[in-house]
Formats: sequence, structure tokens, C-alpha cells
Amino acid sequence: MRQKAPIFILAICFVTSGAAMGPVLAAKPIERLTAFAVDMSNAAGRTRAGSIDIVIDRWSTDAERDQLRAALREGGPDSLLRALQKIKDPAGYIRSAGSIGYPLRFAREIPTSDGGRRIIIATDRPVSFLEASNQPRTLDYPFMLIDVRLNAKGEGQGKLLPLAKITANEDHVVEIENYASEPVRLTEVKETK
Repeated sequence: MRQKAPIFILAICFVTSGAAMGPVLAAKPIERLTAFAVDMSNAAGRTRAGSIDIVIDRWSTDAERDQLRAALREGGPDSLLRALQKIKDPAGYIRSAGSIGYPLRFAREIPTSDGGRRIIIATDRPVSFLEASNQPRTLDYPFMLIDVRLNAKGEGQGKLLPLAKITANEDHVVEIENYASEPVRLTEVKETK
């Protein structure tokens, strides 16, 4: 069963002009988060849980955000995917225990009124050889999205959509469709040094 995820995830990502650092790569990560991920969706088949690391090496620029927004408006989700994949320097990576990680193409930090922050991440998702050769419906959901909310102490929660479809309607409102019945819940999110 598919469920439309709230529009807020990428709407803020593509609309906000909040502060973002330039494309300078840090010698060491500028942000490192750990979280406990719980997947209770129908796509998993059973409840799965484990820790993940999200590492941000740089914040995406306003120019990158504008380029992605234009790609979606002018060419739809396929154009957005190509534009995302063309971003030269990854913003960071995500990995679970025992994995080497997967690059994150887009990451934005948005300050919140309570002194906390919201971190929005978008990337193309990994596609296995088996998935690519069998051509299931999941290939229609080529994006991975992450929305993390941290308080002023650097602690919080978030959501991860490992299989997402991003479209824009005729009014250019961004719509996000989650392949699974619900997002993966990110609990115990913490900044680490």
C-alpha cells in the first residue's frame, strides 16, 4: 500500500532560502549524527531495527537547491533524478552497521525558532542488481529522503523514506509519495563528535 508522505519534507528543501554553507568540503565532517532506525512498514515484511550514522561533509548551496527545483518543475521526477546524480561533490553519506555507506547528494540545515535545527537530506537510492534486472515497481521510487529535527542540545528524531517518488503538480507544489506504508522512524538521534 502506498501512502503520500507529507509535502513538508522537500517543500522546505526546495523553497527555503535559509542559511547554507558554501561547497567547501570539510577536512573532517561538519555534522555527524547517530540514530536508531525502526522500520515497521509493509515494505520490510517484518519489523527491522538498527543503528545508522549520517555524516555531513558540506551543506548544499542555494545554487544546487535552485538547480534541483528547476529540474523538477521543468522536467519532472526523471529530470530531478538526473540533476541530483550530477551533483559533483556528495554532501555526505549514510551507513548502517557493517556497511561502507552510501553517498548523500543534497543536505540542508534550517534553523528553528526554538534554537534547534532541521536537516533535510535527499539522494538517489541504491538499486541492487536483482532489483534492476527484475524491474519491480520499486524502481518508480528512486529517491531516499531524510528529515531530522534536533533540539538546541543536538538531540531529536526524524524520518527516513528509503523508497520515495517526488513529483510537482500543475501549481508546482512538491508532492512526495512513500512506497512503504510508513516512513522508517529515526529515534534517539544525537550529534556525535
